[in-house]
Amino acid sequence: MTEKTSYHSICTWTFNPGKGGFTPPDARPEWDDRHLTTTGVVKLIRDRIMPRLPDHIRLGLEGHYDYEYDEKNAEELADALTASDISLAMATPGAHRYFAYGGICSMDPEERARANDYSIRSLELVYGSLRRAWHADPGLSPSLVIWNGALGYDVATVGIGAMYRYLKESMAALCKAEAALGGALYIAIEPKPNEGHPAMMLPTVASAIVFWRKLAMEYGVSLDRKGLNKEFGHSEMIGLDHVYDTVEEIDNDMLVHMHINSQGYNDGIVLGGPGKYDIDHGVRINGMNIAIAGLMKRCGYSRWKGHDMQPRPYDSAPQAIDRVIRSILSWDACEHAADTVDYERLEELLASRETARAEDIMRRAVMEAQTYFDRVYRG
Repeated sequence: MTEKTSYHSICTWTFNPGKGGFTPPDARPEWDDRHLTTTGVVKLIRDRIMPRLPDHIRLGLEGHYDYEYDEKNAEELADALTASDISLAMATPGAHRYFAYGGICSMDPEERARANDYSIRSLELVYGSLRRAWHADPGLSPSLVIWNGALGYDVATVGIGAMYRYLKESMAALCKAEAALGGALYIAIEPKPNEGHPAMMLPTVASAIVFWRKLAMEYGVSLDRKGLNKEFGHSEMIGLDHVYDTVEEIDNDMLVHMHINSQGYNDGIVLGGPGKYDIDHGVRINGMNIAIAGLMKRCGYSRWKGHDMQPRPYDSAPQAIDRVIRSILSWDACEHAADTVDYERLEELLASRETARAEDIMRRAVMEAQTYFDRVYRG
């Protein structure tokens, strides 16, 4: 059977020398800023990751403005992407590095204005120098992802209501600016419950969906190509059900980008889970991911699947590269296994309350996924 082309994007920020803080900042010294640029990351992906993947997998790159791509390196980056047959899959303004008091929803009007200007610059550059690095298929145009690392607070006051209003105004202005540039991007909100503040605006999938509906109702924002960057780990870290999240996203036609990492607790091997920080493991082979892959296939999702992951603090550079390859192949294995499930039989068993036998079907799918992974990884 010929596999259908599958699109995976790799995050520039994965290739770091070490996170620092409680862990070494120099575990992989060859990846520090002096030795590995964003253009270098593209070449690393081309030379050391692409050759180890099946032919049906195509790759994209994800990056932050303005410390992974900016006006100075955009032309060079676009050259490297097009020469390597790697598309720009996702761009995001790295506002959390600069704005600690709410960014585009800040109560400080000066910070809010600067953060809005910063977001517009990130958008204009994607439409400018980086436009030629987009995939030729309009359905695979990049996502501009708004992550809420700056959009938080730590004091309970009535000011939270004003912050929510400012957030709507800022996002509506960003969407209208994007529409004026051509409306060809996908714009996605990435929900997250915490980090880098104790409490965040738009913490869950449901809150982000409601937010988009309010933008449409109150500001006339078109919901075409608008939705969510679904990140499995952000639901896992507060104990929510990322399978049901997927149902909500599909039902509202808002699944536009994905980060298919994991907090780790759900495969019984690596640790993490509810109440833990953002661990950013790669994809795990488990029943929940196979269920999500099946839901995605049924709804026809065929856009980018991003691997927002970090090496372990003790990984060498070759080990870190291997983790990226394993993550891509693990999701490929989950998609493969989802195709082997007898859904008619599964629904019959669920209708007759034979849930233990339904479990057996999913367990066999997990075994099939691991067998597929072993075969492809060795190959």
